[in-house]
Amino acid sequence: MAGDNSAYDFFLQDNPHKPGYNTTEQEMQYEPEKEYQHAEPEHEYAPDISMKKFTPKKGSVFKIFVAAVAAMSVVFCVLYAKVENSKVYNQISEENQKLEIIQSENVRLKSELESRMTLKNVEEYASKVLGLQKLDNSQIEYVQTQTDDVVEIPEEEKNVFVKIKDGFNRFIEYIFG
Repeated sequence: MAGDNSAYDFFLQDNPHKPGYNTTEQEMQYEPEKEYQHAEPEHEYAPDISMKKFTPKKGSVFKIFVAAVAAMSVVFCVLYAKVENSKVYNQISEENQKLEIIQSENVRLKSELESRMTLKNVEEYASKVLGLQKLDNSQIEYVQTQTDDVVEIPEEEKNVFVKIKDGFNRFIEYIFG
């Protein structure tokens, strides 16, 4: 790897933790170890620190664009879902208000119906509109009913096939006990 190591060399010169860094002298000199010595003549130079320019890889702009579009679509979908959710809640509240109005109207109509269905109103309607009259005592007939507490239920008449089946069952019971 042949490269510019000037930044690395500058780092080694100013590093007090490296051996060979002499702090006792008035000038701070770097005494490089033998493995780091170069055959070049010693001369003072300002460190040449430069940044490498990184060229973007092919397609990275496209990938960033696709990622941005995907992120924007996700944000759009979330916002759209919130808007739709809000619309549904508004519709529900409107329908609940309508339901309350209809329920109160239902209560009002029931109370009106009950007020019209009183015995006095029914008698008035029957006499005036239908032309009916109250019964006189001469129009009442009393009917006598049976006072026994026993109720008799007559047997149903059975058809021929049911009678034969019942007879056969009685015969089997008689034989087998």
